[in-house]
Amino acid sequence: MNDKDSSISNQLSHIIFITGGTRSGKSEFAEYLAKLEKNLSYVALSEINPEDKKWQEKINLHRKRRPKNWNLIETTDLLNTLSKEDGPLLIDSIGGFVMESINKEDKEWLIKMNSLINLLKKRKSMTFIVGEQVGWSLVSEYKIGNTYIERIGELQKSITKISKDNWLAINGRAIKIDEISLEIPT
Repeated sequence: MNDKDSSISNQLSHIIFITGGTRSGKSEFAEYLAKLEKNLSYVALSEINPEDKKWQEKINLHRKRRPKNWNLIETTDLLNTLSKEDGPLLIDSIGGFVMESINKEDKEWLIKMNSLINLLKKRKSMTFIVGEQVGWSLVSEYKIGNTYIERIGELQKSITKISKDNWLAINGRAIKIDEISLEIPT
């Protein structure tokens, strides 16, 4: 590593970002990495919907896997949570932040996204973020689906740029993408 690389890595946050598709193992891998952190808070970014039985089953699986000593924060207000919490966090998953803002106009979305990135950059504690890869499959026939795909792609690209480590979970395997990739110049 040369001096330029060293100065860049000193500017990076304490973020470890894990992305992957549905049932890829991304949450389990994030939980595995986070287990060494003391006083960790698990931020579950999801609306509580008791009528959606499949979603409740998934939430219950996540709850059973988590260590009992982790503090649980169930919220849809990630910006407020990041403003208040200064200890280590595991955020699962960033798609909840996108969904919370899905009906906002593009300009308002960009403001929220940039606010999130700025709060993440300021954090001094470890922050594990789980994100879903959704742009590899079919294009949605619905505007809301395409808005979600576009926004989560944009957000995750921004998170990747400020993360110390970036992982891709696929088929129950984890690949450290920083070691085998080049950043696309913009």
